[in-house]
Amino acid sequence: MNQLRLFLPCAAGVEDFLAAEVYDITAIAGTSFRGGVQLEGSWRDMLLLNLRSRLAQRVLVELSHTEYRSENDLYQAAGAVAWEIWFGLKQTFKIEVTAQHSPLTSLNFAALKIKDAVADRFRHKSGARPDVETRWPDVRIHAHLTTDRATIYIDTSGEALFKRGWREDKGDAPLKETLAAAMIAASGWQADLPLYDPCCGSGTIAIEAAQIACNIAAGSLRRFAFEKLLPFQPHVWSAIKAQADEQRRPAEVAIHGSDVSHRMVDFATRNAERAGVAQHVQFRGGDALQRMPPTEEPGILLLNPPYGERIEAAGVAGVSRVGGRESAQTDDGGDFFAQLSTHWKKNYAGWTAWVLTPDLKLPSRMRLKESRRVPMWNGPIECRLFRFDMIKGSARDKRPDRP
Repeated sequence: MNQLRLFLPCAAGVEDFLAAEVYDITAIAGTSFRGGVQLEGSWRDMLLLNLRSRLAQRVLVELSHTEYRSENDLYQAAGAVAWEIWFGLKQTFKIEVTAQHSPLTSLNFAALKIKDAVADRFRHKSGARPDVETRWPDVRIHAHLTTDRATIYIDTSGEALFKRGWREDKGDAPLKETLAAAMIAASGWQADLPLYDPCCGSGTIAIEAAQIACNIAAGSLRRFAFEKLLPFQPHVWSAIKAQADEQRRPAEVAIHGSDVSHRMVDFATRNAERAGVAQHVQFRGGDALQRMPPTEEPGILLLNPPYGERIEAAGVAGVSRVGGRESAQTDDGGDFFAQLSTHWKKNYAGWTAWVLTPDLKLPSRMRLKESRRVPMWNGPIECRLFRFDMIKGSARDKRPDRP
């Protein structure tokens, strides 16, 4: 267990940010691939990545990487893995298969062959086999198939890492914590700079930022699959968590969030309490078109505004069609985003706004020129994270040093 090949899958567009985070956590330079980062690390590195990564979806240990042509090749590859050093007969397991340009016609049959190989190896070694559990397994085995290569992993995370353990209250279509963390990473926000989300919903962006400012480990409130694996040593894990708790610190600045829905503000407040940052993040009710800057010092506006959904502005919501697509509309029939940019230009001079949206034409609709656009994916939805610099007066004026 001293040298493991680890793979950390992530959302497309987040790979370079994840590679930087991996280095910060482990001092190991990982290799970025589309959809994840690979590195050679120790069992301790695996524990640290599960505990501290805010961008990875899971931490997988690669156990096999072979060529294949048929399901029988998958059976042989899985049967050659020493599963008995990872888990025992009393633990349940599940096989999950993903593929990219695989020649196989049925991924379900491929999963069945891998399951048979795991069970047959245990039966051959000990005369019995562990049970399969599809809903809440102790052990998750992942297989990824490309055109001619099969990679088999054991999952050390269990539930996806975006499930931090603090967001029990949430609205419709909530932003995943990993994507919120990716937005923060892409913005370059530093914990001594004010941050404000004027469309905060259940508070995900603000709470993630507050935990970063307080150096609270992302996974400090949850359990992990590695705790049920045979190499697990409880005293080592307890020491790592204790050290992480000792490294917590007070936030240097208050993080702010607001939402027109007071119900969502209540949700965000309760989530912040569970996340341990209630005293470092301030949530208020209010319309994004009317809220003034929460601090005198300019900072960062970071938001994922609802789009193609009902947006309540001044207590009234409406939806119109623009170019065949749904567009948020205010109660007076105006375009929400055009009015938002007018409000920002008038009242948020010196601030930098980062807006995540699937609308690639948002800058023209807001009558703003973006200074940067970062491709990101919100699940299956292709998005852009646009940066807008709120400059007082003419665009020819000198841009502020901060942020």
